[in-house]
Amino acid sequence: MTNTELGTTLAPELDAPLRPVKRSILRGWRRRCPQCGAGDLMEGYLKVRGTCTACSEELHHHRADDGPPYLTILIVAHIIGPLMLWYFEAFRPEPLVFVSLFCVGGVSMCLYLLPRIKGVIVAIQWANRMHGFGRAQT
Repeated sequence: MTNTELGTTLAPELDAPLRPVKRSILRGWRRRCPQCGAGDLMEGYLKVRGTCTACSEELHHHRADDGPPYLTILIVAHIIGPLMLWYFEAFRPEPLVFVSLFCVGGVSMCLYLLPRIKGVIVAIQWANRMHGFGRAQT
Protein backbone atom coordinates (compact mmCIF):
# COMPACT_ATOMS: atom_id res chain seq x y z
CA MET A 1 0.00 0.00 0.00
CA THR A 2 1.42 3.40 -0.94
CA ASN A 3 0.92 6.74 0.74
CA THR A 4 -1.50 7.81 -1.97
CA GLU A 5 -3.68 4.77 -1.27
CA LEU A 6 -3.75 5.58 2.44
CA GLY A 7 -4.83 9.15 1.86
CA THR A 8 -4.18 12.03 4.24
CA THR A 9 -6.84 11.24 6.81
CA LEU A 10 -4.90 8.61 8.77
CA ALA A 11 -1.99 10.84 9.76
CA PRO A 12 -2.59 14.48 8.80
CA GLU A 13 0.30 15.63 11.00
CA LEU A 14 2.74 13.87 8.65
CA ASP A 15 1.70 16.18 5.82
CA ALA A 16 2.26 19.30 7.93
CA PRO A 17 5.40 21.41 7.44
CA LEU A 18 8.39 20.65 9.65
CA ARG A 19 8.91 22.68 12.80
CA PRO A 20 12.39 24.07 13.58
CA VAL A 21 13.88 21.73 16.19
CA LYS A 22 16.96 23.79 17.10
CA ARG A 23 14.94 26.96 17.70
CA SER A 24 12.43 24.98 19.76
CA ILE A 25 15.18 23.44 21.88
CA LEU A 26 16.69 26.86 22.61
CA ARG A 27 13.28 28.21 23.58
CA GLY A 28 12.67 25.17 25.78
CA TRP A 29 16.03 25.71 27.52
CA ARG A 30 14.91 29.27 28.31
CA ARG A 31 11.59 27.83 29.54
CA ARG A 32 9.63 29.65 26.87
CA CYS A 33 6.86 28.47 24.57
CA PRO A 34 8.38 26.48 21.69
CA GLN A 35 5.87 28.05 19.26
CA CYS A 36 6.34 31.77 19.88
CA GLY A 37 9.20 32.09 22.37
CA ALA A 38 7.34 34.84 24.23
CA GLY A 39 5.08 33.04 26.68
CA ASP A 40 6.26 31.14 29.75
CA LEU A 41 6.39 27.37 29.33
CA MET A 42 6.30 26.67 33.06
CA GLU A 43 3.57 27.63 35.48
CA GLY A 44 5.76 26.96 38.52
CA TYR A 45 9.09 25.25 39.00
CA LEU A 46 8.25 22.14 36.94
CA LYS A 47 4.56 22.36 36.02
CA VAL A 48 4.03 22.95 32.31
CA ARG A 49 1.21 25.36 31.44
CA GLY A 50 -1.84 23.99 29.68
CA THR A 51 -1.66 26.71 27.01
CA CYS A 52 0.81 29.46 26.18
CA THR A 53 -0.12 32.84 27.64
CA ALA A 54 1.11 34.68 24.53
CA CYS A 55 0.05 32.58 21.50
CA SER A 56 -2.47 30.14 23.05
CA GLU A 57 -0.54 27.08 21.76
CA GLU A 58 -1.71 23.97 23.61
CA LEU A 59 1.13 22.58 25.71
CA HIS A 60 -0.76 20.02 27.78
CA HIS A 61 0.12 17.22 25.33
CA HIS A 62 3.65 16.81 26.67
CA ARG A 63 4.81 13.49 28.14
CA ALA A 64 8.10 14.38 29.81
CA ASP A 65 7.54 11.91 32.69
CA ASP A 66 10.85 10.51 34.01
CA GLY A 67 13.09 11.86 31.24
CA PRO A 68 14.14 15.18 32.81
CA PRO A 69 15.19 13.74 36.20
CA TYR A 70 17.05 10.89 34.52
CA LEU A 71 18.96 13.19 32.18
CA THR A 72 19.64 15.67 34.98
CA ILE A 73 21.17 12.99 37.20
CA LEU A 74 23.16 11.63 34.26
CA ILE A 75 24.63 15.03 33.39
CA VAL A 76 25.34 16.09 36.97
CA ALA A 77 26.96 12.76 37.82
CA HIS A 78 29.24 13.00 34.78
CA ILE A 79 30.35 16.47 35.84
CA ILE A 80 30.56 15.99 39.62
CA GLY A 81 32.19 12.54 39.54
CA PRO A 82 35.44 13.49 37.75
CA LEU A 83 35.48 16.83 39.58
CA MET A 84 35.34 15.03 42.93
CA LEU A 85 38.19 12.74 41.94
CA TRP A 86 40.35 15.62 40.74
CA TYR A 87 39.60 17.77 43.81
CA PHE A 88 40.37 14.93 46.23
CA GLU A 89 43.64 14.02 44.53
CA ALA A 90 44.76 17.64 44.20
CA PHE A 91 43.89 18.99 47.67
CA ARG A 92 43.17 16.05 50.05
CA PRO A 93 40.42 18.00 51.86
CA GLU A 94 38.83 17.08 55.18
CA PRO A 95 35.92 14.65 54.66
CA LEU A 96 33.28 17.02 56.04
CA VAL A 97 34.45 19.88 53.81
CA PHE A 98 34.60 17.56 50.80
CA VAL A 99 31.10 16.16 51.30
CA SER A 100 29.60 19.57 52.10
CA LEU A 101 31.14 21.20 49.06
CA PHE A 102 30.05 18.55 46.58
CA CYS A 103 26.59 18.01 48.09
CA VAL A 104 25.81 21.71 47.75
CA GLY A 105 27.33 21.78 44.26
CA GLY A 106 25.45 18.69 43.08
CA VAL A 107 22.09 19.80 44.45
CA SER A 108 22.56 23.29 43.00
CA MET A 109 23.35 21.89 39.57
CA CYS A 110 20.31 19.59 39.72
CA LEU A 111 17.99 22.43 40.73
CA TYR A 112 19.33 24.59 37.90
CA LEU A 113 19.21 21.93 35.18
CA LEU A 114 15.95 20.10 35.93
CA PRO A 115 13.42 22.71 34.69
CA ARG A 116 15.60 23.56 31.71
CA ILE A 117 15.92 19.94 30.62
CA LYS A 118 12.17 19.49 31.05
CA GLY A 119 11.65 22.53 28.81
CA VAL A 120 13.97 21.02 26.20
CA ILE A 121 12.12 17.69 26.24
CA VAL A 122 8.73 19.39 25.89
CA ALA A 123 10.12 21.51 23.04
CA ILE A 124 11.50 18.45 21.23
CA GLN A 125 8.12 16.75 21.53
CA TRP A 126 6.41 19.87 20.19
CA ALA A 127 8.85 20.24 17.27
CA ASN A 128 8.43 16.59 16.26
CA ARG A 129 4.64 16.67 16.70
CA MET A 130 4.72 13.90 19.28
CA HIS A 131 1.89 12.94 21.67
CA GLY A 132 -0.79 15.07 20.05
CA PHE A 133 1.19 18.25 19.41
CA GLY A 134 0.58 17.82 15.67
CA ARG A 135 -3.18 17.34 15.74
CA ALA A 136 -5.33 19.84 13.91
CA GLN A 137 -7.31 22.26 16.05
CA THR A 138 -11.02 21.42 16.16
